[in-house]
Amino acid sequence: MKNTALTSTHEQLGAKMVPFAGYNMPVSYEGVNVEHNTVRNGVGVFDVSHMGEFLISGPNALALIQKVSSNDASKLTIGKAQYSCLPNETGGIVDDLIVYKIKEEQYLLVVNASNIQKDWEHISKYNTEFNADMRNLSEDYSLLAIQGPKAINAMQSLTSIDLAKIKFYNFEVADFAGIEHVIISATGYTGSGGFEIYCKNEEVKQIWDKVFEAGVDYGIKPIGLAARDTLRLEMGYCLYGNDINDTTSPFEAGLGWITKFTKNFVNSASLAEKKKGELERKLVAFELEERGIPRQDYTIVDSAGNKIGTVTSGTMSPSLEKGIGLGYVTKAFSEVGSKINIQVRKKSIPATVVKLPFYKA
Repeated sequence: MKNTALTSTHEQLGAKMVPFAGYNMPVSYEGVNVEHNTVRNGVGVFDVSHMGEFLISGPNALALIQKVSSNDASKLTIGKAQYSCLPNETGGIVDDLIVYKIKEEQYLLVVNASNIQKDWEHISKYNTEFNADMRNLSEDYSLLAIQGPKAINAMQSLTSIDLAKIKFYNFEVADFAGIEHVIISATGYTGSGGFEIYCKNEEVKQIWDKVFEAGVDYGIKPIGLAARDTLRLEMGYCLYGNDINDTTSPFEAGLGWITKFTKNFVNSASLAEKKKGELERKLVAFELEERGIPRQDYTIVDSAGNKIGTVTSGTMSPSLEKGIGLGYVTKAFSEVGSKINIQVRKKSIPATVVKLPFYKA
Protein backbone atom coordinates (compact mmCIF):
# COMPACT_ATOMS: atom_id res chain seq x y z
CA MET A 1 0.00 0.00 0.00
CA LYS A 2 1.48 3.34 -1.07
CA ASN A 3 1.24 6.55 0.92
CA THR A 4 0.98 10.09 -0.39
CA ALA A 5 3.33 12.77 0.92
CA LEU A 6 0.49 13.90 3.22
CA THR A 7 -0.58 10.56 4.70
CA SER A 8 0.80 11.34 8.18
CA THR A 9 -0.94 14.75 8.05
CA HIS A 10 -4.30 13.09 7.36
CA GLU A 11 -3.75 10.63 10.18
CA GLN A 12 -2.93 13.47 12.59
CA LEU A 13 -6.16 15.19 11.53
CA GLY A 14 -8.11 12.07 12.49
CA ALA A 15 -9.04 11.01 8.97
CA LYS A 16 -10.52 7.60 8.39
CA MET A 17 -7.98 5.98 6.06
CA VAL A 18 -8.88 3.28 3.53
CA PRO A 19 -7.09 1.44 0.70
CA PHE A 20 -7.94 3.06 -2.64
CA ALA A 21 -6.28 2.32 -6.01
CA GLY A 22 -3.24 0.96 -4.20
CA TYR A 23 -2.91 3.99 -1.92
CA ASN A 24 -3.69 4.65 1.73
CA MET A 25 -6.22 7.49 1.32
CA PRO A 26 -8.49 9.61 3.56
CA VAL A 27 -12.12 8.64 2.92
CA SER A 28 -13.58 11.07 5.48
CA TYR A 29 -12.70 13.35 8.39
CA GLU A 30 -15.98 14.35 10.06
CA GLY A 31 -18.58 12.76 7.81
CA VAL A 32 -19.56 12.80 4.15
CA ASN A 33 -22.54 15.17 4.48
CA VAL A 34 -20.60 17.83 6.40
CA GLU A 35 -17.67 17.63 4.00
CA HIS A 36 -19.93 17.64 0.95
CA ASN A 37 -21.75 20.77 2.10
CA THR A 38 -18.45 22.48 2.96
CA VAL A 39 -17.44 22.20 -0.70
CA ARG A 40 -20.86 23.18 -2.05
CA ASN A 41 -21.06 26.30 0.14
CA GLY A 42 -17.50 27.24 1.12
CA VAL A 43 -14.10 25.75 0.42
CA GLY A 44 -12.54 22.34 1.03
CA VAL A 45 -9.26 20.63 0.18
CA PHE A 46 -8.77 17.12 -1.20
CA ASP A 47 -5.47 15.27 -1.35
CA VAL A 48 -5.75 13.49 -4.69
CA SER A 49 -2.04 12.80 -5.09
CA HIS A 50 -2.82 9.20 -6.05
CA MET A 51 -3.69 10.42 -9.56
CA GLY A 52 -1.17 9.72 -12.32
CA GLU A 53 0.83 12.25 -14.34
CA PHE A 54 2.64 11.53 -17.62
CA LEU A 55 4.80 14.17 -19.32
CA ILE A 56 4.84 13.73 -23.11
CA SER A 57 7.43 15.85 -24.95
CA GLY A 58 9.21 16.26 -28.26
CA PRO A 59 8.39 16.95 -31.90
CA ASN A 60 5.96 14.00 -32.08
CA ALA A 61 4.29 14.54 -28.69
CA LEU A 62 1.10 15.89 -30.22
CA ALA A 63 0.99 13.18 -32.88
CA LEU A 64 1.15 10.48 -30.18
CA ILE A 65 -1.57 12.14 -28.11
CA GLN A 66 -3.76 12.52 -31.19
CA LYS A 67 -3.33 8.81 -31.92
CA VAL A 68 -4.24 7.53 -28.45
CA SER A 69 -6.90 10.06 -27.35
CA SER A 70 -10.43 10.69 -28.62
CA ASN A 71 -10.56 14.48 -28.35
CA ASP A 72 -8.70 16.84 -30.68
CA ALA A 73 -5.60 17.96 -28.78
CA SER A 74 -4.48 20.10 -31.71
CA LYS A 75 -7.04 22.66 -30.52
CA LEU A 76 -5.08 23.18 -27.30
CA THR A 77 -2.97 26.29 -26.81
CA ILE A 78 -0.45 26.81 -23.99
CA GLY A 79 -2.35 27.26 -20.73
CA LYS A 80 -5.40 25.25 -21.76
CA ALA A 81 -6.59 21.79 -20.68
CA GLN A 82 -8.93 19.30 -22.32
CA TYR A 83 -11.04 16.38 -21.11
CA SER A 84 -10.54 13.29 -23.23
CA CYS A 85 -10.47 9.51 -23.16
CA LEU A 86 -8.21 6.71 -24.37
CA PRO A 87 -10.24 4.39 -26.63
CA ASN A 88 -9.20 0.76 -26.77
CA GLU A 89 -9.11 -1.49 -29.83
CA THR A 90 -12.46 -3.17 -29.11
CA GLY A 91 -14.82 -0.20 -28.73
CA GLY A 92 -14.35 0.44 -25.01
CA ILE A 93 -12.41 2.96 -22.94
CA VAL A 94 -8.94 2.40 -21.45
CA ASP A 95 -9.33 5.48 -19.24
CA ASP A 96 -10.58 9.06 -19.16
CA LEU A 97 -8.01 11.80 -18.60
CA ILE A 98 -7.15 15.49 -18.80
CA VAL A 99 -4.57 16.75 -21.30
CA TYR A 100 -2.66 19.95 -20.45
CA LYS A 101 -0.55 21.85 -22.98
CA ILE A 102 2.38 23.07 -20.86
CA LYS A 103 4.49 24.52 -23.68
CA GLU A 104 5.13 23.88 -27.35
CA GLU A 105 5.86 20.17 -27.80
CA GLN A 106 5.13 19.40 -24.12
CA TYR A 107 1.92 18.00 -22.65
CA LEU A 108 0.87 16.66 -19.26
CA LEU A 109 -1.61 13.77 -19.18
CA VAL A 110 -3.43 13.28 -15.88
CA VAL A 111 -4.89 9.78 -15.52
CA ASN A 112 -6.80 7.80 -12.93
CA ALA A 113 -4.82 6.24 -10.09
CA SER A 114 -6.14 2.72 -10.65
CA ASN A 115 -5.11 2.84 -14.32
CA ILE A 116 -1.60 4.31 -14.17
CA GLN A 117 0.24 1.15 -15.24
CA LYS A 118 -2.40 0.13 -17.76
CA ASP A 119 -2.46 3.59 -19.36
CA TRP A 120 1.35 3.80 -19.47
CA GLU A 121 1.60 0.46 -21.25
CA HIS A 122 -1.21 1.36 -23.66
CA ILE A 123 0.32 4.70 -24.67
CA SER A 124 3.84 3.22 -24.81
CA LYS A 125 2.62 0.55 -27.23
CA TYR A 126 1.63 3.23 -29.74
CA ASN A 127 4.70 5.38 -29.05
CA THR A 128 6.90 2.92 -30.95
CA GLU A 129 5.60 4.68 -34.07
CA PHE A 130 6.20 8.24 -32.80
CA ASN A 131 9.16 7.98 -30.40
CA ALA A 132 7.96 10.87 -28.21
CA ASP A 133 9.70 11.38 -24.88
CA MET A 134 7.50 9.86 -22.15
CA ARG A 135 8.11 10.41 -18.43
CA ASN A 136 5.94 8.93 -15.69
CA LEU A 137 5.91 11.60 -12.96
CA SER A 138 3.21 9.92 -10.87
CA GLU A 139 5.50 8.99 -7.97
CA ASP A 140 7.11 12.44 -7.81
CA TYR A 141 4.13 14.80 -7.92
CA SER A 142 1.31 15.65 -5.55
CA LEU A 143 -2.12 17.04 -6.40
CA LEU A 144 -4.41 19.11 -4.18
CA ALA A 145 -7.96 19.97 -5.23
CA ILE A 146 -9.07 23.22 -3.56
CA GLN A 147 -12.77 23.29 -4.35
CA GLY A 148 -15.81 25.43 -3.60
CA PRO A 149 -17.34 28.85 -4.33
CA LYS A 150 -15.03 30.58 -1.81
CA ALA A 151 -11.82 29.06 -3.22
CA ILE A 152 -10.79 32.11 -5.26
CA ASN A 153 -11.14 34.59 -2.39
CA ALA A 154 -9.60 32.21 0.14
CA MET A 155 -6.52 31.46 -1.99
CA GLN A 156 -5.84 34.83 -3.66
CA SER A 157 -3.32 35.93 -1.02
CA LEU A 158 -1.09 32.93 -1.85
CA THR A 159 -0.23 33.94 -5.42
CA SER A 160 0.75 36.97 -7.48
CA ILE A 161 -1.63 36.08 -10.34
CA ASP A 162 -5.34 36.96 -10.46
CA LEU A 163 -7.11 33.67 -9.78
CA ALA A 164 -10.45 35.08 -10.94
CA LYS A 165 -9.04 35.47 -14.44
CA ILE A 166 -8.22 31.77 -14.90
CA LYS A 167 -11.14 30.43 -16.91
CA PHE A 168 -12.56 26.92 -16.53
CA TYR A 169 -10.19 24.33 -18.04
CA ASN A 170 -7.36 26.87 -18.21
CA PHE A 171 -4.24 26.94 -16.03
CA GLU A 172 -1.23 29.03 -15.08
CA VAL A 173 2.27 27.96 -14.07
CA ALA A 174 2.98 30.44 -11.29
CA ASP A 175 4.02 31.03 -7.69
CA PHE A 176 1.71 29.61 -5.04
CA ALA A 177 2.12 29.41 -1.26
CA GLY A 178 5.80 30.40 -1.50
CA ILE A 179 6.63 27.79 -4.14
CA GLU A 180 7.63 28.77 -7.67
CA HIS A 181 6.40 27.01 -10.83
CA VAL A 182 3.24 25.40 -9.49
CA ILE A 183 0.45 24.43 -11.91
CA ILE A 184 -2.73 26.24 -10.84
CA SER A 185 -5.55 24.68 -12.86
CA ALA A 186 -9.18 25.83 -12.92
CA THR A 187 -10.43 22.25 -13.00
CA GLY A 188 -12.06 19.89 -10.54
CA TYR A 189 -14.42 16.99 -10.01
CA THR A 190 -17.05 18.72 -7.85
CA GLY A 191 -18.99 21.25 -9.92
CA SER A 192 -18.50 23.95 -7.31
CA GLY A 193 -15.52 25.76 -8.81
CA GLY A 194 -12.00 26.04 -7.48
CA PHE A 195 -8.55 24.85 -8.47
CA GLU A 196 -6.27 21.87 -8.69
CA ILE A 197 -2.66 22.42 -7.62
CA TYR A 198 0.15 20.27 -9.06
CA CYS A 199 3.45 20.38 -7.20
CA LYS A 200 6.40 18.18 -6.24
CA ASN A 201 6.04 15.84 -3.28
CA GLU A 202 8.61 17.77 -1.24
CA GLU A 203 6.60 20.99 -1.72
CA VAL A 204 3.11 19.79 -0.89
CA LYS A 205 3.29 19.98 2.92
CA GLN A 206 4.25 23.66 2.80
CA ILE A 207 1.44 24.32 0.33
CA TRP A 208 -1.10 22.36 2.41
CA ASP A 209 -0.21 24.31 5.56
CA LYS A 210 -0.34 27.70 3.87
CA VAL A 211 -3.62 26.85 2.14
CA PHE A 212 -5.24 26.13 5.51
CA GLU A 213 -3.78 29.28 7.04
CA ALA A 214 -5.14 31.38 4.17
CA GLY A 215 -8.55 29.73 4.33
CA VAL A 216 -9.15 29.89 8.07
CA ASP A 217 -11.55 32.85 7.81
CA TYR A 218 -13.48 31.02 5.07
CA GLY A 219 -14.15 27.89 7.12
CA ILE A 220 -11.79 25.74 5.06
CA LYS A 221 -11.75 22.02 5.85
CA PRO A 222 -10.00 18.87 4.63
CA ILE A 223 -12.30 16.68 2.54
CA GLY A 224 -12.16 12.93 1.95
CA LEU A 225 -12.83 10.72 -1.04
CA ALA A 226 -16.38 9.83 0.07
CA ALA A 227 -17.53 13.43 -0.41
CA ARG A 228 -15.58 13.63 -3.66
CA ASP A 229 -17.78 10.81 -4.92
CA THR A 230 -21.10 12.37 -3.85
CA LEU A 231 -20.03 15.73 -5.30
CA ARG A 232 -19.05 14.27 -8.69
CA LEU A 233 -22.20 12.14 -8.84
CA GLU A 234 -24.46 15.15 -8.26
CA MET A 235 -22.85 16.64 -11.39
CA GLY A 236 -23.15 13.39 -13.35
CA TYR A 237 -19.39 13.12 -13.92
CA CYS A 238 -18.35 9.63 -14.98
CA LEU A 239 -16.16 7.54 -12.67
CA TYR A 240 -13.86 5.06 -14.34
CA GLY A 241 -14.56 1.53 -13.15
CA ASN A 242 -18.19 2.41 -12.44
CA ASP A 243 -19.77 4.34 -15.30
CA ILE A 244 -17.11 3.75 -17.96
CA ASN A 245 -14.69 0.89 -18.48
CA ASP A 246 -13.04 -1.33 -21.09
CA THR A 247 -16.43 -2.47 -22.42
CA THR A 248 -18.38 0.84 -22.58
CA SER A 249 -18.27 2.93 -25.74
CA PRO A 250 -17.93 6.73 -25.53
CA PHE A 251 -21.34 7.07 -27.22
CA GLU A 252 -23.16 4.81 -24.75
CA ALA A 253 -21.57 6.84 -21.94
CA GLY A 254 -22.63 10.20 -23.37
CA LEU A 255 -19.04 11.10 -24.26
CA GLY A 256 -19.60 11.67 -27.94
CA TRP A 257 -18.68 15.33 -27.34
CA ILE A 258 -15.06 14.33 -26.63
CA THR A 259 -14.89 11.93 -29.58
CA LYS A 260 -13.68 13.88 -32.62
CA PHE A 261 -13.47 12.30 -36.05
CA THR A 262 -11.42 15.17 -37.48
CA LYS A 263 -8.41 12.88 -37.01
CA ASN A 264 -7.49 9.20 -36.95
CA PHE A 265 -7.12 7.64 -33.52
CA VAL A 266 -7.19 4.17 -31.97
CA ASN A 267 -10.30 2.33 -33.24
CA SER A 268 -11.70 5.54 -34.78
CA ALA A 269 -13.03 3.83 -37.92
CA SER A 270 -15.05 1.34 -35.88
CA LEU A 271 -16.32 4.04 -33.53
CA ALA A 272 -17.37 6.19 -36.48
CA GLU A 273 -19.50 3.30 -37.73
CA LYS A 274 -20.96 2.81 -34.28
CA LYS A 275 -21.92 6.48 -34.15
CA LYS A 276 -24.02 6.03 -37.30
CA GLY A 277 -25.95 3.10 -35.86
CA GLU A 278 -28.54 2.75 -33.12
CA LEU A 279 -27.27 2.43 -29.56
CA GLU A 280 -28.60 -0.61 -27.74
CA ARG A 281 -28.11 0.99 -24.34
CA LYS A 282 -27.31 4.40 -22.88
CA LEU A 283 -26.01 5.78 -19.62
CA VAL A 284 -28.81 7.73 -17.92
CA ALA A 285 -29.29 9.71 -14.73
CA PHE A 286 -32.20 8.90 -12.46
CA GLU A 287 -33.81 10.09 -9.23
CA LEU A 288 -35.70 7.79 -6.87
CA GLU A 289 -39.33 8.69 -6.23
CA GLU A 290 -39.34 7.03 -2.81
CA ARG A 291 -36.87 6.63 0.05
CA GLY A 292 -33.91 4.44 -0.80
CA ILE A 293 -30.25 4.43 -1.84
CA PRO A 294 -29.27 2.97 -5.21
CA ARG A 295 -25.88 1.25 -5.33
CA GLN A 296 -23.54 0.00 -8.03
CA ASP A 297 -24.70 -3.25 -9.68
CA TYR A 298 -28.33 -2.94 -8.51
CA THR A 299 -30.73 -4.14 -11.20
CA ILE A 300 -32.94 -1.72 -13.14
CA VAL A 301 -36.33 -3.13 -14.21
CA ASP A 302 -39.44 -1.98 -16.06
CA SER A 303 -42.94 -1.86 -14.56
CA ALA A 304 -43.40 -5.56 -15.28
CA GLY A 305 -40.19 -6.52 -13.49
CA ASN A 306 -38.16 -7.26 -16.62
CA LYS A 307 -34.48 -6.34 -16.38
CA ILE A 308 -33.65 -3.31 -18.55
CA GLY A 309 -30.31 -2.26 -17.11
CA THR A 310 -27.85 -1.92 -14.23
CA VAL A 311 -26.92 0.87 -11.82
CA THR A 312 -23.29 1.98 -12.20
CA SER A 313 -23.16 4.70 -9.50
CA GLY A 314 -25.63 5.68 -6.80
CA THR A 315 -25.90 7.55 -3.52
CA MET A 316 -28.12 9.56 -1.23
CA SER A 317 -27.58 13.10 -2.52
CA PRO A 318 -26.62 15.41 0.38
CA SER A 319 -27.76 18.45 -1.62
CA LEU A 320 -31.08 17.07 -2.88
CA GLU A 321 -31.77 14.69 0.03
CA LYS A 322 -32.95 11.95 -2.31
CA GLY A 323 -31.50 8.84 -3.93
CA ILE A 324 -29.76 9.54 -7.24
CA GLY A 325 -27.77 7.42 -9.62
CA LEU A 326 -26.36 6.64 -13.04
CA GLY A 327 -26.95 3.43 -14.95
CA TYR A 328 -27.11 1.82 -18.36
CA VAL A 329 -30.60 1.09 -19.67
CA THR A 330 -32.00 -0.14 -22.97
CA LYS A 331 -32.64 2.63 -25.49
CA ALA A 332 -36.44 2.48 -25.01
CA PHE A 333 -36.05 3.74 -21.44
CA SER A 334 -33.28 6.29 -22.04
CA GLU A 335 -35.32 9.43 -22.69
CA VAL A 336 -35.67 12.07 -19.98
CA GLY A 337 -38.94 11.47 -18.14
CA SER A 338 -38.88 7.68 -18.63
CA LYS A 339 -40.20 5.69 -15.67
CA ILE A 340 -37.94 2.91 -14.41
CA ASN A 341 -37.58 0.91 -11.19
CA ILE A 342 -34.49 0.19 -9.11
CA GLN A 343 -34.22 -3.09 -7.25
CA VAL A 344 -33.04 -2.02 -3.79
CA ARG A 345 -32.61 -5.25 -1.86
CA LYS A 346 -35.99 -6.99 -2.36
CA LYS A 347 -37.96 -3.84 -3.03
CA SER A 348 -38.61 -2.28 -6.43
CA ILE A 349 -38.41 1.51 -6.03
CA PRO A 350 -39.82 3.76 -8.78
CA ALA A 351 -37.46 6.24 -10.37
CA THR A 352 -37.47 8.79 -13.18
CA VAL A 353 -34.80 9.42 -15.81
CA VAL A 354 -33.68 13.05 -15.46
CA LYS A 355 -31.41 15.53 -17.20
CA LEU A 356 -27.95 16.19 -15.78
CA PRO A 357 -26.65 17.71 -13.63
CA PHE A 358 -28.68 16.64 -10.61
CA TYR A 359 -27.33 19.61 -8.65
CA LYS A 360 -27.68 23.12 -10.01
CA ALA A 361 -26.00 25.91 -8.06
